[in-house]
Amino acid sequence: MNLRALAAAVALIATTVLAGCSSSESLAQQYREGNEKGYISGDFQVVEIPPSDRSDPVEFAGATERGDAVSSDDYRGEVLVVNFWYAACGPCIAEAPMLEEVWQEYRDRGVAFLGVNTYDQPATALSFAADNNVTYPSVIDVDDGAVKLAFAQVTPIQATPTTLVLDRDGRVAARVIGQLGSASILSTLVADTLAEPS
Repeated sequence: MNLRALAAAVALIATTVLAGCSSSESLAQQYREGNEKGYISGDFQVVEIPPSDRSDPVEFAGATERGDAVSSDDYRGEVLVVNFWYAACGPCIAEAPMLEEVWQEYRDRGVAFLGVNTYDQPATALSFAADNNVTYPSVIDVDDGAVKLAFAQVTPIQATPTTLVLDRDGRVAARVIGQLGSASILSTLVADTLAEPS
């Protein structure tokens, strides 16, 4: 190996190590300052859960950004897509049009959509919905995190965003961790759950 190639290799290794430290430092700094983003770029994961392996139905209650009461009972008998998000989350912004696309595709076919905003006040959530053409409601869960906790008791909520598909009995049938790769992925998960016998 000549001297120039060796120098390039050393520089590449140093850059990689520093980037890794910088990434870790950035996350540590977020936690110290109390303003963590709540997401770490990682592998996109989709998990489908066979009906025989599903947990108990999720029981939750909260209020939407418009102050309307909402609970798990409102969705029994429907397939429900639940998306955990907040306004300053880059992946949440990127996937918003995909979620809305699938919502429009299935809204008249026994499928409901509900966001769970884990960080923002109602005015911010409403502004996000207007700016990103999101028409389904979101629970505001910033005060006590009770809705997120209800879901976390039956399925991992490892990142924001996370998207869940619940079957007609309110059980988690599919989980997408991280930003949706495409609307078609979610559409397929919804279609599969919708096709299950009632």
